[in-house]
Amino acid sequence: MSLPAHSICVFCGSRPGARPAYMQAAHDTGAMLARNGWQLVYGAGDVGLMGEVARTAQAEGGRTFGVIPEHLFPREVGKRDLSTFVVTETMHERKKVMFMNCDAIVMLPGGAGSLDEFFEVLTWRQIGLHTKPILLLDTEGYWNPLLALIGHMVDEAFAAPSLRDFVTPVADVAALEAALKSAFA
Repeated sequence: MSLPAHSICVFCGSRPGARPAYMQAAHDTGAMLARNGWQLVYGAGDVGLMGEVARTAQAEGGRTFGVIPEHLFPREVGKRDLSTFVVTETMHERKKVMFMNCDAIVMLPGGAGSLDEFFEVLTWRQIGLHTKPILLLDTEGYWNPLLALIGHMVDEAFAAPSLRDFVTPVADVAALEAALKSAFA
């Protein structure tokens, strides 16, 4: 099998969330990645949105690269049948391996873990450690409070206005696909 053209790191929930639209977005994201020949890089879980993105990408013939720390293996039901499966010792190592193996970052709905991952890559972008695109799939307005918080940080002079430019919100998977294609052009 040839190497993928690009690898997309997807941060998302290990739970399905309260709305069916979240799981549908995860499903559609997995299918879109596979359709474009883009490798999914993610947290290697087989539960919640994480599992849905990976199962769909696999079912559609896509490559999958999963990274999971030992202590989360039972909780997130580590998905061993991925194209590449990496077990790390720590959460920090997991984030580093995921980041180093991607060309862009996409965040679907999720909880505290997704926010931890997001803020780390956003901070790295802010201080000039990378220029990878960071996209928020704002399914049914899920990330509106986060976008408002980022705006508030800028308005209150705790961040430069450029912080807003480092994050691209998209309303649906079609817009996500278009934004990724534009970023890779």
